[in-house]
Amino acid sequence: MGEGNSAIAERIRVQIATNDVVLYMRGTPVFPQCGPSAQAAQILGFLGVPFTSLDVLEDPGLKEGLKTFSDWPTIPQLYVKGQFVGGVDILQALGASGELEALFRDQGLLPPAA
Repeated sequence: MGEGNSAIAERIRVQIATNDVVLYMRGTPVFPQCGPSAQAAQILGFLGVPFTSLDVLEDPGLKEGLKTFSDWPTIPQLYVKGQFVGGVDILQALGASGELEALFRDQGLLPPAA
């Protein structure tokens, strides 16, 4: 099982290194399969941040591998420029405070505030 875990961890490393914003979720932004995944996708959509979504339901190994990789027990999970940001509760709190938008601006993923 260790081989599989290291292979999954390597896949996650590549996914978060080659995409600026990655949302691991259940389902897709158009057809989310759980409330928290829908909320996370809505937050990103509201901010207008382009993101890559990956459906953990299509790959059960990925779902379990993510929990180990991030040391975070739930899905969805958001990564920005290779760094784990958090799950939906953190996204909601950062979104409400304006910190999430500031993070995306600081990373050059949204234009500077007017």
